[in-house]
Amino acid sequence: MFKRNLIGAAVALAFAGGAQAQDAELAKIRDEIKQMKEGYERRIQALEKRLQEAEAKAGKAESTASKAEQSASKAETAASAAANRSGESAFNPAVSLVLQGTYANTSQDPNTYQINGFVPSGGEVAPPKRSFGLAETELAIMANIDPYFRGVAIASLAPDGGADVEEAYFQTLALPSGFTIKGGRFFSAIGYQNEQHQHAWDFQDAPLVYKAFLGNQLRQDGVQAKWIAPTDLLIELGAELSAGDQFPGSDRNKNGIGGSALFANVGGDIGTSTAWRVGASYLSASPNGRSYLDTDSLGGAVNNSFTGTAKLWGINGVLKWAPNGNPYYNNFKLQGEYFRLKQDGTLTYDDSAGSAVFGSVTDYFNTDQSGWYGQAVWQFYPQWRVAYRYDSLRFGTLNNGMVNDALGPTAADFPVLSNHSPTRNTLMLDWSPSEFSRVRLQYASDKSRLGLTDNQFFVQYIYSLGAHGAHKF
Repeated sequence: MFKRNLIGAAVALAFAGGAQAQDAELAKIRDEIKQMKEGYERRIQALEKRLQEAEAKAGKAESTASKAEQSASKAETAASAAANRSGESAFNPAVSLVLQGTYANTSQDPNTYQINGFVPSGGEVAPPKRSFGLAETELAIMANIDPYFRGVAIASLAPDGGADVEEAYFQTLALPSGFTIKGGRFFSAIGYQNEQHQHAWDFQDAPLVYKAFLGNQLRQDGVQAKWIAPTDLLIELGAELSAGDQFPGSDRNKNGIGGSALFANVGGDIGTSTAWRVGASYLSASPNGRSYLDTDSLGGAVNNSFTGTAKLWGINGVLKWAPNGNPYYNNFKLQGEYFRLKQDGTLTYDDSAGSAVFGSVTDYFNTDQSGWYGQAVWQFYPQWRVAYRYDSLRFGTLNNGMVNDALGPTAADFPVLSNHSPTRNTLMLDWSPSEFSRVRLQYASDKSRLGLTDNQFFVQYIYSLGAHGAHKF
């Protein structure tokens, strides 16, 4: 009996010891889990602190209104590395395609479109061809190259075949103190709309002042430096050096720098619902033999070429409003730009390919002309917007030495340069079922041609496929 009691006590003691050992092991595991949680929380807090410090140095986050539609300038600099890594794979390119097409009905022949009163820029993009037509198709490839550089290539596929390189550039990601450098081919940062791709415009076409003074949209082959101040208020300064081979410049076939540009922008928030930005820019170019075709008083072909200097000044402003910073239901945008172009040099008139009445004549030529546009866009219901734009070009001063000095050619031999100040009124209604698709109706009363009014009706579609970055502010 005593032995059985002793054995039972030993077994009970063994079970008790095993239970105590198991409890100790469970407590050890729980303690390790607790330590891991605390360690991860400390790491997360440290990362959040580093992120807040980085945002403070780079210009701080914008208010709720600005967050809804951030400034492109800040997106490219203050948050470029973070945005690119989250929106694009570190080394796998993001690819996107934009499809566009139109149905057009115009009262004047698009093939005879011109802007009278202004030296042709080569960018007087005519209205789309009548009836159905395919518009520009845009193919974009972009990715981080390494921690220091980003690469972007965007090609425009023409409806009739062929491709044009719209942009192809590198951009720095890691320069200190708010600096960014871009090099290659890019849309110039002068003005407000110029940096935006065509599918992101609020209307089917560019303002008249862009067509007349910037060749529809100014591209630069060169380098751009930009700096953003580390302040709550957006302060952006930049400069560009380029080949200067686009209007108002020309291909000079010379070494060195052919064009330069300066720009400055200031912006901020008014409360939580309103954001604003104003800017100024300056462009200088030295065209050499920049030519355009015209017809003389007898209907013969004439080739005119200009050599001299071209200087363009501009100011721009945009105001955006969304109730409490939420643009989903309603939002409003007011936008406008003004440009003034002065050209001074010599013009050569050559009708040897036509009637050969005067042959080749050269004399002084200078202009001082201006233009502006203003537009308002109102989203009155989710996915639906209505807009109005007014365009105006001012003929200003145009001195043609050949005509003034009676060297042969008369004003009738320069029909494109007839004294005319074009205007245009445009109405737009569009529906965007998602951020990747849009259908637009547009009507314009265009008086670009002397003595003629072109009533233009367009139906346009825009569809985006693949990864697509945020649009400019």
